[in-house]
Amino acid sequence: MKLDMFAHLFPRPFYEAMVKKSTKAHYMERRVKAIPILLDLEQRFRVMDQFPDYQQVLSLASPPIEEAGSPEVAAELARIANDSMAELVAKHPQRFPSFAAAVPMNNMEACVAEVDRAITQLGAGGVQLFSNVNGRPVDEPEFRPLFERIAAHDAIIWLHPARGANFSDYASEKKSKYEIWFIFGWPYETTAAITRIIFSGILDEFPNLKIIGHHTGAMIPFFEGRLAAGMDTLGTRTPPEDKDLVTFHLKRRPVDYFRMIYGDTASFGGSGQIQCGIGFFGIDQILFASDMPFDPEKGPGFIRDTIKVLDSMILAPADREKIYIGNARRLLKLPPA
Repeated sequence: MKLDMFAHLFPRPFYEAMVKKSTKAHYMERRVKAIPILLDLEQRFRVMDQFPDYQQVLSLASPPIEEAGSPEVAAELARIANDSMAELVAKHPQRFPSFAAAVPMNNMEACVAEVDRAITQLGAGGVQLFSNVNGRPVDEPEFRPLFERIAAHDAIIWLHPARGANFSDYASEKKSKYEIWFIFGWPYETTAAITRIIFSGILDEFPNLKIIGHHTGAMIPFFEGRLAAGMDTLGTRTPPEDKDLVTFHLKRRPVDYFRMIYGDTASFGGSGQIQCGIGFFGIDQILFASDMPFDPEKGPGFIRDTIKVLDSMILAPADREKIYIGNARRLLKLPPA
């Protein structure tokens, strides 16, 4: 059995409401036209059926809910999205055993209420959080209630990057070239968000918080040495007038907190990244994920390639089973297969 922890879609009621109510309507229409499997369930099922014993945990595709419009619009769209994903889970439990709820981060009152509703009433495994909130860091005090509620529910945060071409590669330019914003910018975004969460003290306050860093924890595993020795000397490279930029009050070494993060196998079919992730996070904190349907084949490619990579690795059968489904079942509190 294989449980894909990052499989994206647009449920039809959510898509129709987004097109009708959101400032992102044209973007959504273009995206679905280019990748119809985001909306077409029958096409999704045909892809899934190519892989025996394969299931998906559902989550919305970009853009973040809070980019869709006003706080009121975002709250309404989050409710529609979560009702729609819960309906799919109830209707197709053998295909979709759980989902990551959407939350309106530009409306914290509605956000906290939606966290409670989605988890306790709809059965969500947690929430999908993006790496910034309309350009604001996720560790700002205004957003703290989200982390508090997720920790109280012992649920999961699926952390997804958010960055566009308007985030330039150089200060002298207005836009990023060659999709650097995506290829290298997205891993940086995820890593920066996790780092800010750590140094804000959130993991000291909520030590049992479970965060999945998308794309195998992004840059974290590859930069193990810099996270250890580099952050052990944090502040030595900073001039005195900027000391406030490196002031922190953690209870342990910074690298210890990075090891608390979970990584997934969504690596565009790359094996080295997954190997790094296993080495840094450990077998018990690696989760099978494909990023379906964002491969050139619009669905099967990344699923097939990720399975091929995992099956080619020298792993004990029990460890491979943990990655494919065991770790996910434990986090999601699903019954044994």
